[in-house]
Amino acid sequence: MSDSVSEYRLSPPDEAPPTLSCRDVVREYTRGSNSVFASSSDAPTVRALDSVSVSISTGEFVAIAGPSGSGKSTLLHLLAALDTPDSGDVSVAGTDVTSLSNRGRTRLRRDSIGIVFQHFHLLPSLAARSNVALPLVEHGVSKRARRERADELLEQVGLGDRTDHKPGELSGGEQQRVAIARALVADPAVLVADEPTGELDTETGQRVLDYVEQTATERAVVVATHDEHVIERADRVVRLRDGRVVNDG
Repeated sequence: MSDSVSEYRLSPPDEAPPTLSCRDVVREYTRGSNSVFASSSDAPTVRALDSVSVSISTGEFVAIAGPSGSGKSTLLHLLAALDTPDSGDVSVAGTDVTSLSNRGRTRLRRDSIGIVFQHFHLLPSLAARSNVALPLVEHGVSKRARRERADELLEQVGLGDRTDHKPGELSGGEQQRVAIARALVADPAVLVADEPTGELDTETGQRVLDYVEQTATERAVVVATHDEHVIERADRVVRLRDGRVVNDG
């Protein structure tokens, strides 16, 4: 066997690229948008993120932690393609977010990213099934298939008997589980959640967290949180302070 063949066979396979990544990201905001400085180059700014680099792979459940004002929500919005950085690179599911138009980022979120908000953002006039199925309308999925997929996910989150209930008829924990099912209905590569247990009591929060943790076997999951229960169960914790990563591990 030649040396070249030996070297080829012993070389480790290339690692898959991360599902989510940001590199040397900076994001600044104008302080006091209603002030006399609002349209001036002299407007004071706050640097919400300062040279932040993070990567997250499929199968990872990563918590972003830090005190209020540390940059958690800003980083989460960048990773969810809800915003773009002032400098640096952001990639989601192999796509360079910073190169996309607003319409392109909307398509990326629709196709590859599930988002769970702290305050649920369910439509109050729609039943749980219709709330979950709603994202599939833009995918051109038939009404029958949308219904079946929504029922499947509601069953998985323990709400198979609540499919026809509107948000006002559900508890906070039930509404959050509906929101998680909606975020997963299109089988995204990424699940992003902002304080998903923040509005819930401890027991209900743990049930919600159980399901979030289960989904990480099939996608990259990133959660911004103050909740120590979430932090304890995450595979990795990225800690921010004053817009910078102070620990990643």
